[in-house]
Amino acid sequence: MPNMTLSVPIELHNEMLQHSEIRWSEIARLAFEKKVKELHWIDALLEKSELTEDDAERIGHKIKRNIRKRFS
Repeated sequence: MPNMTLSVPIELHNEMLQHSEIRWSEIARLAFEKKVKELHWIDALLEKSELTEDDAERIGHKIKRNIRKRFS
């Protein structure tokens, strides 16, 4: 299995050191697996979509604009 080196903020590292019973590499591996599964699901969903990137961009801007209006 290939190795990967990660950088974390010192504050997070200090917190992690307080819990040496936890296999942090296993936590990271599971998070990576979950994200890859999500990406596969998104790719499968988008494969059938007829929306262009411009369409998605426009929709995203409309959603953000409406959220700003709602919470302003």
